[in-house]
Amino acid sequence: MTRSEPTPSGIDETAPVISRHSIRIAASIERVWQLHTDVDAWPRWQTDIETARIDGPVMPGSTFHWTSAGLSIGSTIYAVEAPGRILWGGTAHGIAAIHEWRFEADGDGTQVRNEESWSGDPVDADTENMRKLLGQSLDTWLERLRRAAEDPA
Repeated sequence: MTRSEPTPSGIDETAPVISRHSIRIAASIERVWQLHTDVDAWPRWQTDIETARIDGPVMPGSTFHWTSAGLSIGSTIYAVEAPGRILWGGTAHGIAAIHEWRFEADGDGTQVRNEESWSGDPVDADTENMRKLLGQSLDTWLERLRRAAEDPA
């Protein structure tokens, strides 16, 4: 995204790869939100992430830098509605990604929904494999978030 482009308000519904996933977590929305928005702590429970560092508070305009599968990624937070929604995105290695997370209290637990869009030359060159890769990544992230949130320790 360049400075002249508008800030996204959701994923890119026209992107060639879109993945949507959800999970119910047996933990309070406050606990799930805290785990998910503590970017610096992601590598402790999301083991696909090697490093993560946010440059400031979790708020629109803040950026965070993280590495996963040896790739360095820079993301900008576009929207925060604590504890119900966070939207971020950026371009890394030719892939423009926008990722939205929604959290909803559900009795004694939390319903988590995430969706992400990918576009760019690498995606156009291998759409099916990129779709599969993104889907697996999001499923894994949700499962690790569930395990961390439900861990009584």
